[in-house]
Amino acid sequence: MARTESGLPIEPVYGPGDLTGWDPAAALGEPGEFPYTRGIYPNMYTGRSWTMRQYAGFGTAAESNARYRQLIAGGGTGLSVAFDLPTQMGHDSDAPLAHGEVGKVGVAVDSLDDMRTLFDGIPLDRVSTSMTINAPAALLLLLYQLVAEEQGIPGERLTGTVQNDVLKEYIARGTYIFPPEPSLRLTADTFRYCRAEIPKWNTISISGYHMAEAGASPAQEVAFTLADGIAYVRTALAAGMAVDEFAPRLSFFFVSRTTLLEEVAKFRAARRIWARVMREEFGARDPKSLMLRFHTQTAGVQLTAQQPELNLVRVAVQALAAVLGGTQSLHTNSFDEAIALPTEKSARLALRTQQVLAYETDVPHTVDPFAGSYAVERMTDELEAAALALMRRVEDQGGAVAAIENGFQKGEIERNAYRIAQETDGGERVVVGVNRFALDREEPYEPLRVDPAIEARQCAALARLRAERDAAAVTAALGALREAAAGTENVLYPMKEALRARATVGEVCGALREVWGTYEPTDSTW
Repeated sequence: MARTESGLPIEPVYGPGDLTGWDPAAALGEPGEFPYTRGIYPNMYTGRSWTMRQYAGFGTAAESNARYRQLIAGGGTGLSVAFDLPTQMGHDSDAPLAHGEVGKVGVAVDSLDDMRTLFDGIPLDRVSTSMTINAPAALLLLLYQLVAEEQGIPGERLTGTVQNDVLKEYIARGTYIFPPEPSLRLTADTFRYCRAEIPKWNTISISGYHMAEAGASPAQEVAFTLADGIAYVRTALAAGMAVDEFAPRLSFFFVSRTTLLEEVAKFRAARRIWARVMREEFGARDPKSLMLRFHTQTAGVQLTAQQPELNLVRVAVQALAAVLGGTQSLHTNSFDEAIALPTEKSARLALRTQQVLAYETDVPHTVDPFAGSYAVERMTDELEAAALALMRRVEDQGGAVAAIENGFQKGEIERNAYRIAQETDGGERVVVGVNRFALDREEPYEPLRVDPAIEARQCAALARLRAERDAAAVTAALGALREAAAGTENVLYPMKEALRARATVGEVCGALREVWGTYEPTDSTW
């Protein structure tokens, strides 16, 4: 019998008997109504399309700025910033640990100077920006706000999202800095700061994408992501915030695989679970607090370096699954990303894929096209049950943070990744062009390469910055930040002043490391 990615059986035929005892009114509701199975808005894409947000960033801020301008000119409706590994880990480009990684998997941002260049000529009140940054998320958000202020744009006019989901870093991705408790404190401080200063900003994008890329099944992706979401809600409540003060600004980030039916069911089940958790466990009353708003990225882990043009087909199917599942924004991967950073042409083709779906198909003209489908409704129920069972296992260990410290989520994901690898190696799982329908000889392909001289240029720019700035002002500002971190004050206010004084990302993170320490991971024992 065929099985879904979550290991659930797929029946050859579904019919009314598969939904015995099923109450459509209770399970589905209407679009835009609790439990939001059919979508969070009544009209979904019939009123406006999803945001077409292409993830981009490489090399220097100037190079990435040029790519952003190209994407906007090509019809992109939102920006999504990729930062290089040193920036993600809170290190400056001239730090010894940064050597060889500057500008490689994203753009290098060391200071206010770089952020200013990154968004030069881009009106920040007319573009929605997502930033994929976690442990130092507060820093990059404040740099963005400072650049907006230089453009004369107040915080209340800024829209976008900062990922800011450090819990999944301990589970699946590894770009953590501080231990979980101070990291959660920084998250709560960001919630409070944005409510007062940047009220339209989505303060967190709770991410299952990276868990899926590490090998999580759809059920695991939903369960562990929503369990992290529960931990963030509890953190904010413990910090004295009311649930309806911050919950409307929570957002989520999921993958979309080529298994179209299960992915559609996954998105519908996730919305339903979250709505019920927020209403029944946390007593949320604002309808926006119950809505699971999410961004989707097509599955990078399913892209292949072999016959890379096949990835155009994979991405189109994955994007269709996300749209049929009701995503609020979407990034489509470029076909050459399994080889190197996308070229300008491949990034444009990825955007055009979304535009074909939006303007040439009939999918956007009706809400939740699969509603009532025997197969999808059964899959939605089964995925919901599987995810809830995993969420209960997390709760039995004391919640997401305790389970992380026990290595639970990481171990479950690693077991599933091993299963996938075995099935692929054994030929049970077909990967076209890799273990079936392969070519004897691959056609040559010239990828985009990052200039290794970027690191030297970034280091020279940092040397100039440190020579030009007011060193005494930086020292004083970093001292105020340490004092706030050691106490209970919201650290974002002194952090902003340190960044305004041109303290670097590495210096600010270093000041917090001195007070909070760094995280040492727990190995899973599966």
